[in-house]
Amino acid sequence: MITCPTAAELQTALDLFDSEPDNPGDGRRVFLARVADNARALLAREASLGAVAETGETARLTALLGGDGAFTDLNHRLCEALKSGVIAPRDPALLAHLRATAIARIAIDQPTYCGLEALLA
Repeated sequence: MITCPTAAELQTALDLFDSEPDNPGDGRRVFLARVADNARALLAREASLGAVAETGETARLTALLGGDGAFTDLNHRLCEALKSGVIAPRDPALLAHLRATAIARIAIDQPTYCGLEALLA
């Protein structure tokens, strides 16, 4: 579900960072190590929650669009349905889908977001 950068791109960047010599006295390196730790945690959450989130999103898209397909194809079809007016921007089913998708993404990307608990209630 990570889209930009992809999980693979993020892992490649982490591998490159880890291959560089460690210099604990370098403030920039210390900062980048914290960023890398956050990226590792994000990848771990993506690994444990991403497939479930994508499965839920796919099921919602299938119901919303009235047909099944691959995850990326369904998202493309949703965009086309919105552009063509087949689905209205304020359609309650669309809004419920977008809300659920955003909550799932926040749970992976920013699990300590102060509003997440309220969104989950």
